[in-house]
Amino acid sequence: MVKKILYNWKSWWRSIHNHNYFVIKLGVSILLVALAFRLLYNRSFEFSPVSDTAFLENSQISAAPLVSADSQEISDQFSPQDSEGKCNLSYGDWIPDQSEPFYTNNSCSFIEEHQNCMKNGRPDKGYLYWRWKPRGCDLARLDPERFLDLMRNKRWGLIGDSISRNHVQSILCQLSVVEKPIHVYHDESYRNRRWVFPSYNFTLSIIWSPFLAEAAIFEDIDGVSSSEIELHLDILDKNWTKHYKSLDYMIFSSGKWFVKAAIYYEDNKILGCHYCPKRNITEVGVNFAYRKVIRNVFNYIIASKHKGMVVYRTSTPDHFENGQWFSGGTCRRKVPAKHGDFELNDLNKILREVELEEFQKASAKASETGVNLKLLDVNPLSLLRPDGHPGPYRFFHPFAKDKNAKVINDCLHWCLPGPIDSWNDLLMEMLVNG
Repeated sequence: MVKKILYNWKSWWRSIHNHNYFVIKLGVSILLVALAFRLLYNRSFEFSPVSDTAFLENSQISAAPLVSADSQEISDQFSPQDSEGKCNLSYGDWIPDQSEPFYTNNSCSFIEEHQNCMKNGRPDKGYLYWRWKPRGCDLARLDPERFLDLMRNKRWGLIGDSISRNHVQSILCQLSVVEKPIHVYHDESYRNRRWVFPSYNFTLSIIWSPFLAEAAIFEDIDGVSSSEIELHLDILDKNWTKHYKSLDYMIFSSGKWFVKAAIYYEDNKILGCHYCPKRNITEVGVNFAYRKVIRNVFNYIIASKHKGMVVYRTSTPDHFENGQWFSGGTCRRKVPAKHGDFELNDLNKILREVELEEFQKASAKASETGVNLKLLDVNPLSLLRPDGHPGPYRFFHPFAKDKNAKVINDCLHWCLPGPIDSWNDLLMEMLVNG
């Protein structure tokens, strides 16, 4: 049985009679308060010792209405062709591939410590030798030199949370085999950063915006919250909107942070909340807030009439087994899973349903206004890679002193190099063939 990501969901159905109709609700049990834990970084030229709290989240799941009473559950069965009749890059299989990775921990200095599985002592290497093969078409590996040539004088921005940061590191490592980028900017927390490939005048940025909307977050460096997040569902985060017009290519993503306890605002008035039992505020749920924000993001993109490429990346699943992150959950598999081995947990099903439904609506409008809006659907191929996470090797040689040491596993982020590098193959295909 597949265990849940950081959260222990228990769902039940109950009916509430109100004006002769029923509202379906999803219930849940409250999780433990997250451990206060500081993640260590090495002090190096490329990286600053900043705590990453996106994995060790202080999260709560509470009763929340489903998207709608007649919504159909999102299926994980994919057609070999997309809605336009083109090859569906998300429908396929992981096949053995003995080609060496573009980079290693020795050749790339951009890998953050907790995704540096090789340096941290992960003993198996088989997870590196697989390639994503869509059914019905060929998918070439990223050509770093061609990519850089295509992106000459262009500006990229990846906008989101720690998975976006994970992805930026992957791109930097793969492209650095051609030219090492120069780190030209970081904010005080090192969450917003920018690099330039000088020979190509290609700029790559990571823009921290876990909600994509304006949010006041009351967390210390260890991720321990002193109060609920104050999330304005109708105000987009200026951290990315101020850069929007200057970027030629953008990849948006969000999702996981919406499970945190939050009070929701609209028109600067409290609209509702997610997990606020001590307050007299109506519980409206994760999916309600996520849908509101994602819809506002897409409306902004469509209204902008931006002439570059705007990509929405779907949220990614975790692969905890035999417990959650705080209760001994692990990810010890060494090969890709087979179709059907893993199912999306309740949270990921809700996130995915919202993303796909809202993207489909936005895509139709974008085509009318000439906005180049694309979907980077990495969810189905990522679901089949339980072997690609750091697990205990989030930490440096975790079993060096005690082979039976109890270590918190990271089954959410991705080893570098690892399966996340294949996302760049999909990006290259999108750039070349649309």
